[in-house]
Amino acid sequence: MSTYLSIALIITSVALIASVILQSKGVGLGGLSGGDSGGVYSQRRGVEKVLFLITIGLSAFFIALTIFTVIIAG
Repeated sequence: MSTYLSIALIITSVALIASVILQSKGVGLGGLSGGDSGGVYSQRRGVEKVLFLITIGLSAFFIALTIFTVIIAG
């Protein structure tokens, strides 16, 4: 069971890293295609909001999985 938890932690951590990297602070997803955000703050909409919520969910799952792994191993 420890092997499965380790694999789940690795997959979750890679997904969490990828979701954080995709969220370039202040750039937005429009900046990836060459557009200029102009340094103006805008509300998250569409894909950016979904990516933000996925990051929150992944981080909560990662913390819960880590605590569960420590309890099982301890």
